[in-house]
Amino acid sequence: MRLAPGRLWAMAALSGVLQVVPFPVAGPVPRWRATFCWIALTPLLWALTRHGKNGEELTSGQSTALAYLCGFLWYLGNCYWIYQTMYLYGGLDKPVAAGILILFCLYLGLYHALFGWIFGTIRSYFGTQITLFLSPFLWVAVELARARITGLPWDLLGFSQIDNAALTRLAPITGAFGLSFVIALVNALWLVRIEIRERRHTRLVLTTVGVLLIVGYVVGIRTIATPRRNRATATATLVQQNLEVGAAAKGPEPTAEELLHSFTYLSRHPGDRMYLGTPERKGTPMVRFESTPDPRDSDLIVWPESPAPFQENDPQFRSAISDLARQAHAAVIVGNIAVDRTTSNARGYFLFNSASFITPQGEFAGRYDKMHLVPFGEYVPFKSLFFFAQNLLHEAGTFDAGATRSLFAVNGHRYGTFICYESIFADEIRQFVRQGADILINISNDGWYGDTSAPWQHLNMVRMRAIENHRWILRATNTGVTASIDPDGRVVAAAPRHVRTSIRVGFGYEHDITFYVAHGDWFAWICAGATAAALGLSLRSRFAVN
Repeated sequence: MRLAPGRLWAMAALSGVLQVVPFPVAGPVPRWRATFCWIALTPLLWALTRHGKNGEELTSGQSTALAYLCGFLWYLGNCYWIYQTMYLYGGLDKPVAAGILILFCLYLGLYHALFGWIFGTIRSYFGTQITLFLSPFLWVAVELARARITGLPWDLLGFSQIDNAALTRLAPITGAFGLSFVIALVNALWLVRIEIRERRHTRLVLTTVGVLLIVGYVVGIRTIATPRRNRATATATLVQQNLEVGAAAKGPEPTAEELLHSFTYLSRHPGDRMYLGTPERKGTPMVRFESTPDPRDSDLIVWPESPAPFQENDPQFRSAISDLARQAHAAVIVGNIAVDRTTSNARGYFLFNSASFITPQGEFAGRYDKMHLVPFGEYVPFKSLFFFAQNLLHEAGTFDAGATRSLFAVNGHRYGTFICYESIFADEIRQFVRQGADILINISNDGWYGDTSAPWQHLNMVRMRAIENHRWILRATNTGVTASIDPDGRVVAAAPRHVRTSIRVGFGYEHDITFYVAHGDWFAWICAGATAAALGLSLRSRFAVN
């Protein structure tokens, strides 16, 4: 394949770097950085619409290669935290951890490559301008493929605008895909304007259409998504355990009894920070209790997913949690490991990453077993292919996937709980609301990410789930970010990271069903259909000529 000119490679690389900028890098994203999304795709689109060294149109292969470079660099910058997770917490050697990151980027970069191939193929049939107008459909179709095929819709383009209140009004209708579409469209329109800069009448028509689209958007959103008042009518205590994980957990481990004592205390005394040693230090060990104010009651207590050795069938654990619920007169949701005996597999049991539900009367009323497990963290796909990462394979869990989205009903309210990585799957989270959940709970162990961009990226995706479903989300994590999120995606209250503490937060119960909850990824499927139709016409024309 003849290589594209060097300037096109440079622009594709620039686009990959610019796509990193609007997302968290080591903390929350400043608003000025979020604006880079409006130009981040433009260099890639510019490269895909140029010509080769001899003035000929780029081939589909050249377009694929350019976009592949862009995608590789984007994942390298956005998901660099995989390296730290693998060597610091997974116990792998640094070269192996770096190799895994590179393989990860090479693999997921194929989705950008797919976008480039479709763009190049369609351009050869429809021409540059029409293909630019079609590019937002292509982009969303590829994002949908990433969500449904690979199962890793991490940081879709639309998440970069989580703090853009005007644009997130689309999310209850189209999901995050609608935001991605608008961003990709604006990036394409910069180039459309350049393409037609010498055509006065076309520029006038384009400007008029743009104004009409903006007016239509404002009027339509005001009509369909009328703002609601998100009042907090109940309270919850969210416990942040701050336990080290994996290979980073060194030194003497506290006993299960000590941990239960510590976390039970925090459940009744929200806002107290508990230390033995240096404040703000990671992996805070067991504490010495001092005299404290009287306990404060809440309607709900939530413990996160964590490395604490809590098993649902352990009598000591069940007794402690039941006593807590009765003393607090509150429902309790707690992350734990569940073991179900069976004769249907060689192990003799099923092992689940679970959330147990306890009534204010202290009864274990149900359990949700995590349905979407983390590859290489909770199970190992194609284990024989990854012989070079034996440490990782040895440390990886051997969990089984749950089969039912269980809801917890108490005092006339229904709670839907999802665990950690499940939060990135919008179509799965909406199922809880379709089944009647009027409040969503997210328990997570983000300790595996350390001080990288991942905890903040993860938080933003949970915030998007709140907007799409118009539900409050209570988020209890091991090391942070522990927070209460309102139905508009705003963080109402949050605990500081890397502190063993708890916070008492307000929340409310919502009962409406958004268009997205009712119809799911309808918009993304329309984009996929339009892409398939355009690609089909292009390929048929090419084969007919041949």
